[in-house]
Parts: sequence; structure tokens; C-alpha cells
Amino acid sequence: MKKVVVLGAGMVGSAIAADLCREFAVTSVDASEAQLARLAAAHPVATRVADLRDPRAVQDAAAGADLVIGAVPGHMGFATLQAVIAAGVNAVDISFFPEDPFRLDAAAQAAGVTAITDAGVAPGLSNLVLGYEASRMAVDSFRCLVGGLPVRRDWPWQYKAPFSPVDVLEEYVRPARLMEGGAVVVKPALSDPELVEIDPVGTLEAFNTDGLRTLLRTMRVPDMAEKTLRYPGHIEYVRVLREAGFLGSEPVQVGDVAVRPIDLAAALLFPRWRLQEGEPEFTAMELTVRGRLDDAPCTVVYRLFDRTDEHGVSSMARTTGYTCTAIARLVLSGAFRRPGVCPPEYVGAAPGCLDEILAHLAARGVVVRKEVTHGNNN
Repeated sequence: MKKVVVLGAGMVGSAIAADLCREFAVTSVDASEAQLARLAAAHPVATRVADLRDPRAVQDAAAGADLVIGAVPGHMGFATLQAVIAAGVNAVDISFFPEDPFRLDAAAQAAGVTAITDAGVAPGLSNLVLGYEASRMAVDSFRCLVGGLPVRRDWPWQYKAPFSPVDVLEEYVRPARLMEGGAVVVKPALSDPELVEIDPVGTLEAFNTDGLRTLLRTMRVPDMAEKTLRYPGHIEYVRVLREAGFLGSEPVQVGDVAVRPIDLAAALLFPRWRLQEGEPEFTAMELTVRGRLDDAPCTVVYRLFDRTDEHGVSSMARTTGYTCTAIARLVLSGAFRRPGVCPPEYVGAAPGCLDEILAHLAARGVVVRKEVTHGNNN
């Protein structure tokens, strides 16, 4: 039986371990004994306590594995993946670290390691779709609308964070990179707000965020954008926080203490943004690809709507985690093999891979619907 090591036993890391332990010998590694104990009590998963901030601990955990999955916080992700590559083990990563993953490409190629990054829902599934469509048609434009939201709208935020509030807040301050007319354009986060209709939710608010990532380098598509979805009104509250300086990253002296405003904001917001036990939430995504197929205009739209399941596994854990486990199975089976750093669009372009991933998701109740329109692209 092949051995898989999952680094990180948080919400998504636990869902990944629980899914993979059906077929593989899975070891979950985390610094939290409590989180590991909860996971092991529910699933046949081996556990190991380790400080994953230490590259040597990461390499020790990876030793002897057939695959390592990185599910650590974003600020730890690059160094963690670097350590896994140094250990010579194939990797699939969902940490969405801010560094350029291609900085690790030469090391991965030299080690003969396949290292798939951004293997979640968006980035992740969105990249897989564009990679596939660009392999069969000339793509003129791509737009991703995506968001995870609570079913119940509570004043004032109308939002709950299925992952770390710090990571969410950083989305609200990091400039968004888009592709317009074949050139990379940088716009402020939260820019170009618009109201969109998302079935079956209704009207949501969409605004620019920096989610295209590797697509800006790997895809020759003239126009690309990613927008995050929230309930209408949320963006205005966040703008007020940002303009008042509460999302700043430079320390501010408060009496005898130096504090980063964004850390204080996260500490105050976390209790209000935390999903309560059993609280339902959903993930909505709409991907629109326009171009020419067989020299005729063609528009392809992929739609996903998923909710917390009957076992209480959150939609964000399902859509992110099961996309990751689908990709992991392709690597473990040898269906996808490409030494070096591989963003998901490389996987989507490989023959048969997207179909395998969509079938894997559907078997777990995560259904992606596809609609193709031939003719006028407008």
C-alpha cells in the first residue's frame, strides 16, 4: 500500500487525510496533538506530532513516503514544499503561498519530483478547467467568479471565514493582477465591484482579487480576471477597515506594545467570522471561457454550487480537499507525471485528467455542471 503524508491537520488537511485513507496508508502531521487526536478517533490515520516550521522536521516526515500533501498555512507553504522537494518526494500542495512557485522548479526537476501547487478549488479547479479548454480551443477570455459564504447572513459582516481570517484579510489588501489586452494589469484589491446573479443564491457582489497567480505566466489568454463573491454590502465594511488603517502590515506602537494592525483586526474578527459547529456554508463558482473551437465562436461555462454535507464536512474543505485528493490520485497512479513545479493548468491540459478529476468530485457529491454555447461570443 502506498504511503501518503499529509502536512497539516486543519479543516482541509483533515478532510484530505480522511478521503485518502480509504485507499492509502496515510500519516497526518501537525503540531497540535488535539487536532491529530480528533482525526485519528474518526478515521484510520496514523499521526505524528511535529513542528512543520522546521525544514528538518518536514524532511523527516516526508522520508519514505510516496507522496506528500502540503496543507499548512500560506506563510509556511513555500519553505515546506522546498523541504519536501529536497527530500526527493512527489508533492501536491494547497497552502497557496505568496511566493513564486517556479522558484522551486529547477530543484524539483533536478530531484525528479513532481510538485503540483495551488491544488484547491480556486486557484486549483479553475486552473484545471482553463488548462483543459486552452488545450482544445483558442481561448480569448477567462473569468472566474468564486466565493465561500455562510448560508445565514448575520449583520454586519454577512460572512464567515472557513479558513484563517488573516489569509482572508490579506486578499483584501493585496493588489489584484489581471490580464487585459494581453498585458498584465495591476488593480487595487476590492476594485471593479459589480452585482452578479449566482444560481441558486441570487444576487452577490463580485470584486477583483489576486487569484490568477500562475495563469498569468502559463496561459496565453488576452483577457483573464478572477473575482471573489460576497453578499452585497460586505465590501463597503472592508473598505472602511482598510482606509482606517486596520489592515496595515506595518507595526503600530500602542503604549509599550508594537502591533501589526492586520493581526489585531484578525484577532477581533476571528470570533465573529468563525463558523460555528454544524453551521452550514456553501461554495459557489462560475467559470466562463470564451474563444474559438474549430474556427467558430464558442463559450463554455462551468458552474459549481456545494454545501456543507450531512456529516458536517464544510463545503470549502470538500471542494478544496477533494480536488486535491483527485490530483493526488493521478500522481500516485502515474496518470500524471511531469518532473518540476506543475500548476494545475498543466494537469488539466494532460489528456483525460480533467474528466478523472470531475468524476472523482462527483462521486463525493461535488458536482460541476458544464454548458457549451456555439455561435456568437458576445
